[in-house]
Amino acid sequence: MTAFQPANPGYEGRVRDSFARQPFMAHLGARLTALAPGFCEITVDYRRELTQQHGFVHGGVLASIADSAAGYAAFSLMPADASILTVEYKLNLLRPGRGEAMVARGRVLKPGRTLSVVQADVFALGRGGEEQVVSSLQTLMCLAGKADDASGAPLAPRRAAGWPRRRLRPPPWVTTHAGQDHATGTPPISRRSFSAIASAKAA
Repeated sequence: MTAFQPANPGYEGRVRDSFARQPFMAHLGARLTALAPGFCEITVDYRRELTQQHGFVHGGVLASIADSAAGYAAFSLMPADASILTVEYKLNLLRPGRGEAMVARGRVLKPGRTLSVVQADVFALGRGGEEQVVSSLQTLMCLAGKADDASGAPLAPRRAAGWPRRRLRPPPWVTTHAGQDHATGTPPISRRSFSAIASAKAA
């Protein structure tokens, strides 16, 4: 593995603190089990509630730990005043997630000031050793000067007191008589029904 020099000497504490603040990783029961400059390993133990209908660990779980392992591998090389976001990834499911635990290992291939390319693979651990179940290649963006917390997360817009409610006018296909709409062959919506729908959406 290529030896990288982290821009932040205190990278380990910062990565572990960031990981500990991820509610979704905690929801999965994921643990950060290894860390080095440009490398991160995340482990999830097998649990029935993480499986799909065939009893294999769900692909969404595998993709999530691969994404986080890649992200923290790249984050370990970034400056102390930066944060990180995934730009894109290509993921291949090689075989079903079947084993006692799933281990994702992210390795930085090419670090950059803005974009980093990381390989993240997931392995199923069992009595016979480990077997690769996922291979992925990811691109991650360094957000310089951005705090690594939820301060920049968008909030759901709230309607201010006295916000004017605009009355929606029914479109032409809303009729006041019974029968079928000649364009679609479906029964039309009455103006009363349309008004009820519009009021519900405006609430």
